[in-house]
Amino acid sequence: MKVLSFQSGLHDASAAAFEDYRLVAAVQEERLRREKGWGDDVPWLAIDEVLRIAGWGRNDVDVIATIRGVFPLHYFSFPLPRDLYYTVRKHVGRERLNRDLSHAMIRSGAAERRLLRADRFLAENGFREDVELHFVNHHEAHALAALFFTDWDDALIYTADGVGDNVSYSIRTLQGGELKCLFGGDEWLKVPRAPKNSLATAYGHATTAAGFRMWRHEGKLTGLSARGEPKLRDALGRHFRLGPDGLIACDFTSWRVMEKAIRTICRGQNRETIAASIQQLVEDLISGAVGYWLSRTKAKRLALAGGLFANVRLNRLLAETLPIEEIFIFPAMGDDGLAVGAALCYLRDRDGLGAWLRRRRRLDNVYFGQDFDSRIDAVLADAPDVERLPGDPVDLATRLVERGAAGAVFVGRMEYGPRALGARSIIASPTDPTINDRLNQRLSRSEFMPFAPYVLEEDAARVFEITPVNRYAARFMTITCAVRPEWRARIPAVVHVDDTARPQIIRDADNPLFAAILRRFRDRTGIPVLINTSFNVHEEPIVNRPEECRRALIEGRVDFVVTQQAVYLTRRAMVEFHGATGAEEKCAAAAAAAALTAAETGR
Repeated sequence: MKVLSFQSGLHDASAAAFEDYRLVAAVQEERLRREKGWGDDVPWLAIDEVLRIAGWGRNDVDVIATIRGVFPLHYFSFPLPRDLYYTVRKHVGRERLNRDLSHAMIRSGAAERRLLRADRFLAENGFREDVELHFVNHHEAHALAALFFTDWDDALIYTADGVGDNVSYSIRTLQGGELKCLFGGDEWLKVPRAPKNSLATAYGHATTAAGFRMWRHEGKLTGLSARGEPKLRDALGRHFRLGPDGLIACDFTSWRVMEKAIRTICRGQNRETIAASIQQLVEDLISGAVGYWLSRTKAKRLALAGGLFANVRLNRLLAETLPIEEIFIFPAMGDDGLAVGAALCYLRDRDGLGAWLRRRRRLDNVYFGQDFDSRIDAVLADAPDVERLPGDPVDLATRLVERGAAGAVFVGRMEYGPRALGARSIIASPTDPTINDRLNQRLSRSEFMPFAPYVLEEDAARVFEITPVNRYAARFMTITCAVRPEWRARIPAVVHVDDTARPQIIRDADNPLFAAILRRFRDRTGIPVLINTSFNVHEEPIVNRPEECRRALIEGRVDFVVTQQAVYLTRRAMVEFHGATGAEEKCAAAAAAAALTAAETGR
């Protein structure tokens, strides 16, 4: 059965395609529109992209699974005549093109099928009339995405985000072959005035108070939090508490009241203090809540999803302080991951829990986007002032990194989720602490953001505090851990001020080129780590298409690009990294190419 699923919320829209339980493709809309965090409509570009990857047309789809997200207004059935509805909205200056289905359900008390014209949606968009449009709960989609990619028979599944289906948290357990929802199910759609207790939203308002953008730059506060003192923690904490029932409560009556209170508390404070304070509050309350439910359920494994768990410092705290045997955070933990979760909810509903549990598997990688290996070399070779270097790409890329160059890896299918994990990554040597400032300047990034390392599976535990608890999570850069003391001074570019790093553990089978460059670098230098930072300029999505890669190379964002076939360098970079001189750039390029070839062959 061909299942198309999508997430059409207010941000991070995405789509996925499943052939029964096989995840064929998953793509965020932002990568195609080139607008970071894009949402607030049906993600048609991502839908068509995953269908193209799967080799399907819209008329091949058997089922559409989705959360109760945003849809164009003309698919809704309203209690008022349509003309009057539009007239009233225009009169009060609040005309909108789209409407949130879950909000409409809460306000009207009606079910999805009474509110949304599924027949019109299918007919107008090229789907068959017999296609089932299957709606799922927001937090259940988060939870099932995290649980499906484990092989556990015992787990606590905890989700936390801004709000979804009128609630900000959910708690589920898998025990004895039963999946139980202890909190956060569809019953909240019947509660018109649900509590405004979201720590993720509070973190977002603190992000704004620190001068950044909400729902975009929360990671900056996570990075900054190690540099400040939590002087405002108690002032913020007076509004939140952990109840005796293990649920987070607060005294805010509306989101607006929360925003105003947090802004008032943070006024006049520096960004480091704000970051450290909200981070401490979130760590205290979430560790307390999760710890309560672990104790109550006796679960030994912890699955996490929802935007709050993009916070890698929080994830480390949970892994290291709670009595668990393993932790897993779904790599697309934010709302972009709901597309995958929606399809998995449908499959569970179709087949029953027992069959669904038997089809689970551990996640090997998240390379679910488009593969441009057949195009990238022609696009780069056609660029002005770009030369293809002769020789083995692995050896050439390794030698360039040794000489201080920063290069991009562009290989295979694009990653799904917020992290670059070797398909669209920038690599550089971790031994030079000045590389951080130089790369941040070239990529227009904040100077305080740490770079992440990647490490081969066989080397991970000797460089980082990798344990059976965090090893699976560390394959997807969803958790930080301590850098072992003997390595901190040797790889300063990837060590944060608190002596931690956010590693990616890489295996040869998942990305042979990415792994081979690191192995060659380790064998030549003795350093088993390279920088891996996302291949994008600040405020732009990660590079997707070959044309975006070419532009970044020409603009000097990176010094070289390595593909499966070759290494490409601008003439300017050739001169810089090989000291070639001459009256003409062509002579410099030729001299640099000859030098690399000679180095490769040992002549």
